[in-house]
Amino acid sequence: MSSVNSQVFETYESEVRSYCRNFPAVFTRAKGPFLYDEEGREYIDFFCGAGALNYGHNPDMIRNRLVEYLQNDGVMHALDMYTQPKREFIAFYENQILKPRGLNYKLQFPGPTGTNAVEAALKLARKVKKRTNIFAMMGGFHGMTLGSIALTTDASSRAGAGVPLTNVTHVPAPYMFPGLDTLQYIETLLTDDHSGVEKPAAIILETVQADGGIYPFPIEWLQGLRALCDRHDILMIVDDVQVGCARTGWFFSFERAGIVPDIVTQSKSIGGYGMPFALVLLKPELDLWEPGEHNGTFRGYQLSMVAAKAGLEMMLEEKVEEKVRDKGKIIAQAMDRIGAIAPSHIETRGIGFVWGVDLAGFDRETAGAASKRVLDICFQNGLIVERVGRGNSVVKVMPELLIDEETLGKGLKILEDAVKQMAGEQDK
Repeated sequence: MSSVNSQVFETYESEVRSYCRNFPAVFTRAKGPFLYDEEGREYIDFFCGAGALNYGHNPDMIRNRLVEYLQNDGVMHALDMYTQPKREFIAFYENQILKPRGLNYKLQFPGPTGTNAVEAALKLARKVKKRTNIFAMMGGFHGMTLGSIALTTDASSRAGAGVPLTNVTHVPAPYMFPGLDTLQYIETLLTDDHSGVEKPAAIILETVQADGGIYPFPIEWLQGLRALCDRHDILMIVDDVQVGCARTGWFFSFERAGIVPDIVTQSKSIGGYGMPFALVLLKPELDLWEPGEHNGTFRGYQLSMVAAKAGLEMMLEEKVEEKVRDKGKIIAQAMDRIGAIAPSHIETRGIGFVWGVDLAGFDRETAGAASKRVLDICFQNGLIVERVGRGNSVVKVMPELLIDEETLGKGLKILEDAVKQMAGEQDK
């Protein structure tokens, strides 16, 4: 690979930049499951905008809607005033997404990021229940603003806050301690008058921890947590920012468990086209907001609503949920092969189109060294993957949901070969 013309970035862009350090290329074009750099090199994208591009890069149907809206001088910025795109989006979401699933939620449009949706959910839960504490799961990631970082457990993320992170009690995720009944642990925190823990307004969780290392929570555990919240008058908040929008094989990740959260946060792929957009879904009886009590200049960005509605239409027309459940078997089979390369050192986990290859067993001296080597080999061979989890030891596999089988298979083969090469190097 020839040298990358990155001088302007390295000279003038803040040191806070991160993903570009793993992918040394200047990208110029993208389509479907592919990215292209300025040298014309093609990459299969298993990073998928960190979950913001479930329908791939630049889908024609959504692009055409956006271009048409722009050419007709559609309203671009309207704060939270009434507009045609907002009316059409709300009506479609309620009638085509929520009602067929038997769900009754009102929609709140916070600022256009996942962390803003989480901040709004926290504020509302505390307002409704008149309690300050929140329970969150160890291994969870919920954003980088102060309220969200307080929920997030990644040490490096928390270190950037610069102030004490309070009013959150972290509890073990169900996979962390074999033999420990984590639901009983939470129950004890709530009922033991010597637990020293304040009753929370809400419990927030991802039903599949993504950045925590790809851990799908068991259905029975999710159902048990819903029952626990009901018993103790605690709101259940599901953060569906990354694993929602059909990523797990269901539009909402919690559908597989047959539960109904009190509040749901969405962002990333709800924007349809990689457009900035976020939603908070809340049960009607919780809608105690005063006008403007949570706001933002770019809440409900109009072009994002156009893209979001088109993305939902595409999701339904293409039967994306069914395709993910079906094609997810291809990924699962590839994960079995990868795990068999070194069974004592590799663990694979996942559901639908979100999987992880945990290489912590190879990290003899430096945490994350094995996964970084795999990432580098993949990139050299035209595949983009991300690292997550404890010590960044997990290679995250998140293809677009409409990827063709040939490209999916090619990307998985690149990953499998990269793991084999890394394992071979470790044996030397």
